[in-house]
Amino acid sequence: MSVFLQFLRPSLLIRCRTPRIAVASAHLRFYSITHSLSTKRKQIAKAIETHESHAQSNEPTTLEEFTYPRIVASQNVGLEDFRKTYGYLKSGETLDELSVTICGRIHSLRTSGTALRFIDVAQDGHWIQAISDSSLLSGTNHLEVAAVFKGLKRGDIISVRGRPHRNQNGVLSILLSDLPKLLSVCLHPMPKVLLDEQTRKGNRHIDFLVNPQPRDIIRLRSQVINYIRQFLIDQNHVEIQTPILAERAGGAVARPFLTTSTEFSGRELCLRIAPELWLKRLVIGGFDRVFEIGPSFRNEGLDLAHNPEFTTCEFYRTYADLEELIDTTERMICGLAKLSRAYKSLNFQLPIPSSPFPRLDFIPELEAAINRPVPDLTSQDALPGLLQIFKDSDIAIPHSPTLPRLLDKLSALYLEPKCSDPTFIINHPECLSPLSKSFIHPKCKQRVAARAELFIKGHEIVNTYEEENSPTQQRRKFIEQLLYRDEENTATSIDENYLQALEWGLPPTGGWGCGIDRLCMLLSGTNRIGDVLPFGTLRNVVSLGHSNKSASIPSRYLSRDLVGDKL
Repeated sequence: MSVFLQFLRPSLLIRCRTPRIAVASAHLRFYSITHSLSTKRKQIAKAIETHESHAQSNEPTTLEEFTYPRIVASQNVGLEDFRKTYGYLKSGETLDELSVTICGRIHSLRTSGTALRFIDVAQDGHWIQAISDSSLLSGTNHLEVAAVFKGLKRGDIISVRGRPHRNQNGVLSILLSDLPKLLSVCLHPMPKVLLDEQTRKGNRHIDFLVNPQPRDIIRLRSQVINYIRQFLIDQNHVEIQTPILAERAGGAVARPFLTTSTEFSGRELCLRIAPELWLKRLVIGGFDRVFEIGPSFRNEGLDLAHNPEFTTCEFYRTYADLEELIDTTERMICGLAKLSRAYKSLNFQLPIPSSPFPRLDFIPELEAAINRPVPDLTSQDALPGLLQIFKDSDIAIPHSPTLPRLLDKLSALYLEPKCSDPTFIINHPECLSPLSKSFIHPKCKQRVAARAELFIKGHEIVNTYEEENSPTQQRRKFIEQLLYRDEENTATSIDENYLQALEWGLPPTGGWGCGIDRLCMLLSGTNRIGDVLPFGTLRNVVSLGHSNKSASIPSRYLSRDLVGDKL
């Protein structure tokens, strides 16, 4: 028996001469679970001899059908439902009249004497202890039970059938009435801890499998998106999907990704950098409240807070002014702050802020910080005046020192660091917001935008403003933006199609945008955008295409104490 069982142990796969024999060995371990060893030895031995010839064919073999069985889903109970349904059981209580089947992945195997065996089965963040008592298993003997459990390894996916039970220690369990059935095998040693960053990035599925925190961050991300979606639906917004591919990229100042289509030979297309102009066309068309949650693309660099592919939420609401948009933002953020409390592995809770949030008036606050007035930003002396401020304050001048870039740099130095707690920066200079309505500031007499940016912990979370709805003023602002062209602002002409749409009349409208990825970073307490993306940043996604075909974790990242059958 012991010689025969060597073929059933995954640890011996590496000793096999060929990959086909290795796979056959793993299949045989499946086979031993689903069929009695005493009656199937001859078939298994024959399968070993003939498996290589079967592997030459694309058709499934009888062995394959046995080792990866189909299941009947209606007979299975999810672990979360199992806990909810039978959580009332008292210590030592068993429901003898019931028979329940559960499925999941083995996270630990333990034995107690010769008769008792314990399996921790995990599924979707929940776990149940399966208890096997050899004396209670029908139609088996001790030899068969020992062989079956010796064939099971941490990471295998199994189904077990038995009676709901709570043991004397108060652990909710299932008392097995049959031997476990193997549904899918884990062909690699499953680590208990995976710490090396490069290994985690290159094997994200293993990272999720082993470490609870990455799983919880992605679950939190899903909850954040669902919360925002329901928040807007409850306020009668209609969710829309707008085009991602178009001939022109608008709605923001950024360098787009360029591509081509076989349908439009010789014509360059762009991936969208924002859905804004599409959504405002819908408002013109009579959709008073619209929103979209989806991806945008900007052909820019990667850092801890930026990825070329990112997810945003934008909504547009007719007859909403800046104060209503700020109030909506405060209520949404206060609700979102409560979500991370459900995930203990994150070890982070964003304090629930109290409203109203503080506000920083862009130009007055900047003048107070630099202790001098900001030059008239609509005059010809605006650029030389700002450059002089940089020189006098010994500030490095950014690459492509246009008026918007200089003002953005000053904001990053003097205003944004004041925004540790949720804080709005309001009334930006007009040149920073070409799509928002403008007005003369009553104090500084500068031309500013009816705009507010929410910063938390020094990072921009929300951008909101009253939309420019005058075709004449929008044309003027588009033309001015052409003066600020650089490596990111690559527009060479104004968007005549959008201007023609404005001529049909855009109602007074409030617009709102939020970066979902950065919001999830804030709520989960992580400082890397790659942690809130299922497969990391673009750099990691691209590197996956060049990785080794083998999914094995390098042995240097595994040790005897990190791999095994016990948690």
